[in-house]
Amino acid sequence: MILIADSSALIALAVVDKLDVLDELFGEVYVPRAVYNEISHQSKDESEKLADYCKDKVLNIASETNLNVTLGIGESEAIMLYKEKRADFLLCDDKKAKKFARNFGVNVVGSLGVLLKAKEEKLIVEINPLIEKLKFSQIFIDDKTFELVLKMAGEV
Repeated sequence: MILIADSSALIALAVVDKLDVLDELFGEVYVPRAVYNEISHQSKDESEKLADYCKDKVLNIASETNLNVTLGIGESEAIMLYKEKRADFLLCDDKKAKKFARNFGVNVVGSLGVLLKAKEEKLIVEINPLIEKLKFSQIFIDDKTFELVLKMAGEV
């Protein structure tokens, strides 16, 4: 399977030290150049961890045009790379980008969906400690979503 990753979900997975599950679940993981530039910026938390994980996964897109002016360059490149590589999934947590991608025929999975799949595949034992770590980070995911994920994981 091929997964194209956007910055938002990569950062969330880096915060909980679970970037490695992407390779185990999806096999091929790629990051567009614009996303790599966003996540590897030295002033961002987790930038060193993200740069190290992504350094061999960076691809340039064939097109020079921005897909959608309402999306950031990273999200646009991720969707274009998804189409170019005929990927199976787009990893993204940004609400607007997810909606746009789905309307564009893209299969989207978020960081919490990855954690659920990782638990299902027995790559992680428990999601709750990871969610608690996300709650105290700069990642915003509403409480309702956290509760739903814990229920789906059988941890409520």
